[in-house]
Amino acid sequence: MAVTTQKSTEYTNATATPVVKNNTTEEHGKLRVMFFTHDQSGAGDANSTVTIGKLPPGRVRVIGGLSRFYCNWTTGGQTMDIGWDAFTAQDGTTTAADVDGLVDGLNVETAGYFSAESALAAEKLTGGTHLFESKDGVVIKALAIAALVAGDDLVGYITYVID
Repeated sequence: MAVTTQKSTEYTNATATPVVKNNTTEEHGKLRVMFFTHDQSGAGDANSTVTIGKLPPGRVRVIGGLSRFYCNWTTGGQTMDIGWDAFTAQDGTTTAADVDGLVDGLNVETAGYFSAESALAAEKLTGGTHLFESKDGVVIKALAIAALVAGDDLVGYITYVID
């Protein structure tokens, strides 16, 4: 085995001749926050959803580890998925809805403060991020696996990079 000296894709681009410009979602982008508050009105059966908000159109990289929320969903054994509605990609194709595309089966049985950093292998391979490229933006939703009761709370923010 030998010692190797290698570069990330982004650094390779920056040091290439001629320079290859990285997209702003990878370098020098602007960090933005989508804040949300929700107080459950009335009871909701298992598989009820809370629409958190809508990401802007264009190329947007969600940073799961910087996205945090307080959850007080009081039903015992409660778990949460976080995903998105179907949307139109920039090339005009439809990207299917994925109810647990960002977070799958997060245990929120005990009220507390949680990170939206995903344990999904696909998200881990992107450094805990998810890249969306949409024409009209992307609606983000939380899904309650068990029932919701009146007064259950979900408050937090999704952090993302855009140019």
